[in-house]
Amino acid sequence: MALAGSAMAQPAVAVHDSTSCAAEQTELEKRIDLARAKGRMLLRQQLADQLATLQHDCKLLSADQGSAANIQRLEREIRALRAELDAAEEQLRKLKGDASR
Repeated sequence: MALAGSAMAQPAVAVHDSTSCAAEQTELEKRIDLARAKGRMLLRQQLADQLATLQHDCKLLSADQGSAANIQRLEREIRALRAELDAAEEQLRKLKGDASR
């Protein structure tokens, strides 16, 4: 029975994205409620510790994804500005070429 309790305390799914993160949090919350209902306070505490760790990891994951999205947005903006600058420089060269004739 003790082996079953420790096996139940292990996380079922590795966190890879925000969807699996939310699903794992929901699953842990259900398992915490079940352990509480059965009077298994040690298991409940272990699951609560796992939930706290998972929530921390999910927060880091969310921050990483936000940073990556921001980097991609800025890179797109830079490419657009460079293209605009290239077009303006080409227009300036043409105007200077016409003026020197």
